[in-house]
Amino acid sequence: MADIRKRTGTKGPTYQVRFADPLSSTGYSYKTFPTAKAARAFLEEPAKKSEGASGKAVSVAVDQWLEICKNEGRDGRPPVSDATYTYYSYVANIIKSYAWPKGIRGLAKPDVIAFRSWLIAEHGHQLAAKTLTCFHGVMAEMASRDPRVTNAASGVTVRQDTRYDEPVEIPTPGEIAALLTAADVLANSKNKQIADAWARYRPMLYLAVDSGMRPQEYVALAGRSVLTDGVQVERAIDRSGMLSVTKTRAGRRFIELSPETLDMVTHYRDHLATPNDYDLVFPTSGGKWQSLDNWRKRGFIAACEEAGLMDTVEVGGKEVLKPRYTPYALRHYFASVLIAEGTDIAKIKTLMGHTDISTTFDVYAHLIRQAEDRKSKRPGMIARMRSQDSCGEFVAKST
Repeated sequence: MADIRKRTGTKGPTYQVRFADPLSSTGYSYKTFPTAKAARAFLEEPAKKSEGASGKAVSVAVDQWLEICKNEGRDGRPPVSDATYTYYSYVANIIKSYAWPKGIRGLAKPDVIAFRSWLIAEHGHQLAAKTLTCFHGVMAEMASRDPRVTNAASGVTVRQDTRYDEPVEIPTPGEIAALLTAADVLANSKNKQIADAWARYRPMLYLAVDSGMRPQEYVALAGRSVLTDGVQVERAIDRSGMLSVTKTRAGRRFIELSPETLDMVTHYRDHLATPNDYDLVFPTSGGKWQSLDNWRKRGFIAACEEAGLMDTVEVGGKEVLKPRYTPYALRHYFASVLIAEGTDIAKIKTLMGHTDISTTFDVYAHLIRQAEDRKSKRPGMIARMRSQDSCGEFVAKST
């Protein structure tokens, strides 16, 4: 039974409403008001009583989550970029369009499973998975701010086939060497325009190979992030083409560099880069960040042409030359070397900036299997004895 109790404190009287709440361990919840009139209005308004029992409506919680993402940042993270906020808003509208039977506090796992079924039926598996991932974020945020909210979405997922069913294309060490040599040649071209362009593109290409950074990360690299032994990845170009923080917390990481690459990048930053307001290591002549399309066409593809890494393909009945790889192939090469060296998979995940280790396994599953097969294939005992014999002679004799 609901009631109103007057409380007197140092700042004067307040009015505490006790009302039934089936989700509370005591069966009741409390809400305090400055006046008796406000307390009575709360009890007399059905919508408010409903909110007290099962929590705020899901749509309200989703809007609150969006504001947190935009202005405060979730779970101590920086606020999301404008492009990410636009994407979250799109998914949020899908969540809010569902006919939720309860408020946020009243949701249980069967309610979320019913929501998942609706998502799959209305929007298909792929969008359902993305939407449910965002809903996990909503529930986790609300649970962290209201002890009466249980994260009912925990464990409810949409299984998808990996988008990496086909092994990624990885250049050979010889092809990588050819690309780096091409960058050296272009940077020393007798054509001043080409040489000037490659004064910038050469350290970018070396950095891409040596760090495994995403193209959108090294294009946005800040001067302050180039340290004495490597680079601190902090920024990226977002989906809208704007300079932003990395998309995920995992994207912010430190990567050691070879001295040659580090000297090259540092020299360009300190002596050749156009002064700019964004602390960019590789700005355009106008002081802005480069577009990824510009780097791909004028930088990476030009290096592929110089290195002979172009293939003839048929497009619309005509034969055209196409680069054998994309800039992302340099990232895959970096990962392949780490795997071949036996680097711990958790360390690879960190260096690649993957949020989930399952992504690392998905992308490089075939390489990991190959490395494991090599480690599991042990030579026969006699072969091992021969390799360990310092004299190089086999001591067993036939009988």
